[in-house]
Amino acid sequence: MQIYGLKNCDTCRKAMKALPAATLVDVRVDGVPDAVLSAAHQKFGAALLNTRSTTWRGLSEEERQGDPLTLIKTHPALMKRPLIVVDNVLFLSWNKEIEQEVQALS
Repeated sequence: MQIYGLKNCDTCRKAMKALPAATLVDVRVDGVPDAVLSAAHQKFGAALLNTRSTTWRGLSEEERQGDPLTLIKTHPALMKRPLIVVDNVLFLSWNKEIEQEVQALS
């Protein structure tokens, strides 16, 4: 089980606390593998981009119109977090429902 997120993100910390067997992959340091990022984009579409982040607000209109996967690779903090991978099943964000689903798979 891997959690793609940021080590300083409160939501990612909550997920890590609830899932002690998981490995945190800091997207700023290690990035997200292309295969995982592509699968997440196919499953979640536009929801994969965190359009409420300060990074998003700092982008120009031209940059915002770019390819979402390229934007996330260039600015990893733009990815909504956490992105959780359990046996090739993807989850995005963290709430009670997702926690229950992830716990059921692990």
